[in-house]
Amino acid sequence: MIPAIHRPYGDGVTGPTLRNLDLNLLPTLDALLRERNVTRAAERLGLSQPAVSAALGRLRRHFGDELLHRTGNQYELTTLAQQLRAPIELALAGVHRVFDASPLFEAATSERTFRLMMSDYATAVFGERVVRRFAEIAPHVRLALRQAEPEFVDNAAENLRTVDGVVLPHGFLTDIPFTDLFDDTWVCVVSRDNDRVGDELTMADVAALPWVVMWDLPTAFAPAARQLSMLGIEPRVEVTADSFLALPFLVAGTQRITVLQARLAHRLAPTAGVRLLPCPWDAVPVKEGFWWHPSHRRDPAHEWLRRTLEELGRELAEDPPPPL
Repeated sequence: MIPAIHRPYGDGVTGPTLRNLDLNLLPTLDALLRERNVTRAAERLGLSQPAVSAALGRLRRHFGDELLHRTGNQYELTTLAQQLRAPIELALAGVHRVFDASPLFEAATSERTFRLMMSDYATAVFGERVVRRFAEIAPHVRLALRQAEPEFVDNAAENLRTVDGVVLPHGFLTDIPFTDLFDDTWVCVVSRDNDRVGDELTMADVAALPWVVMWDLPTAFAPAARQLSMLGIEPRVEVTADSFLALPFLVAGTQRITVLQARLAHRLAPTAGVRLLPCPWDAVPVKEGFWWHPSHRRDPAHEWLRRTLEELGRELAEDPPPPL
């Protein structure tokens, strides 16, 4: 439980807005903003619905705002509630970091939760090694893995306060501490029955065939595909997606083409019914790193996390994908 607090204003008088404020309302508010439903929030918190309803009443009185308002058969967030989502996540992360702090970290007995952001690609090729190693040497440690989204990367300097770090390729973040993990290469992916492509892919094919791409945003794109613009080729994009794992399945049975990281492509090709071909240009390699907020620098648990991820990255680097 988080204790109730009183905080005096500068004149020494207890502020009316914080008098008897119970910080246990923070996780309740977070659940309500996420679920937008009292019943689901109660289930998320493991509390009774009346208890969460009562907490919502206290929160409404504190903020002087409805927070959740009914629209038809569902609840929507008020403007203030929408503004509170990011600060609440940041506040909870700070509270957890305070109470997780320890002068020592014993992996074998720790029950700490590490919150990591990574793409579905990184989860598939690197995350599996992480969960296996944690099961071996830190069996009580919990992992919370979340999809790294463009909105997170856009404001990474602040958002990294809410998690232990993000696995992301070089080229998106600057002036943020990082630990290098592993490299990968890009391959081109076409349908197994695509008769417009022979045994080799040409730049003429790249220019003529329709494309499936992974997003196409300033902080969300496949560098190998973006690189084509610098070579004077503007891919004819027919489909955009927000999942690397989906790309080969969106290519299968069509004339389309895409690029995919080699480690992932080799896993998915047999199931998706696609062929893998070398890129006919010098595609920039993938260099994955683990990026983290400077406030974690001297945290013994986070130091252990960084060392473990770096070790796993080296092991993955020693196991390259098969040649095409």
